[in-house]
Amino acid sequence: MKLFGFLEAPSSYVAGKRLRGFPRYRELLDRFFPVFFRVNFLTILGFIPLFVGFQAAAESADPVLMLVVCALGGAVAGPFFACLVDAIYRALRDAPGGWFENYRRAWRQNWRVSIFPGMIFSALLGGYGLAVIFLYSGRIGGLGTIALIALSLFFFTMFFSIYWPLLTLIDQPNAMRIRNCLAFLMKSFWKLAGISVLQIGYWLLMILFFPLTLLAAPFLGFWFILFLANFLIYDSVNETFEIEAQIAEHYPEQAAIYDLD
Repeated sequence: MKLFGFLEAPSSYVAGKRLRGFPRYRELLDRFFPVFFRVNFLTILGFIPLFVGFQAAAESADPVLMLVVCALGGAVAGPFFACLVDAIYRALRDAPGGWFENYRRAWRQNWRVSIFPGMIFSALLGGYGLAVIFLYSGRIGGLGTIALIALSLFFFTMFFSIYWPLLTLIDQPNAMRIRNCLAFLMKSFWKLAGISVLQIGYWLLMILFFPLTLLAAPFLGFWFILFLANFLIYDSVNETFEIEAQIAEHYPEQAAIYDLD
């Protein structure tokens, strides 16, 4: 499928080595858009309980109810989101295999370990959503409060921007994963800061233009900004944690099938 044929880049398989920069980005979009589209659709389905719960809790503006329903919705959404991250990283490292085969493998590997992070992630999102509702209604205000919420959202986005990839890529105790996240955050602070601003801006636009953005959700939804963000930090993640080298060593059937030198 040549979705971006007018921007067509030579394939990595044809070139014999991995492309770099924007040509690589164009190539991955062209090759993997059908995969992203399907997995994005499944991710949207997985987030429906969270969306419904958030809407119900927002009407009551009850913080406890918001945290509970978002945590329960996140228990469902977490495995779907982890599988989307897995699909993006398989594309970034050119993993072979059909999309459904890889999706089932990702589900088997990640569903248990992603439930609790999904609950925490979604409960915090619900808290930020409720804070925005309170700000809009005038129940809380002041530049200091707004700055504190914005800063905490910024660091929340930075942390989870690396936490979810490590969850799907490396099998390790959660305490070690958190330490690795914090270490990578300090090492690559500005890169994570940049992709965090991109992601926050994207979701603000999606919220501001709601419900019109529902029309774009099946085509862009979760995958588009997540793919762009992880594309921008992939080299740093791979260099730091030696993702491709470890996969090639322990799971050679999942390694890229061309020379990466």
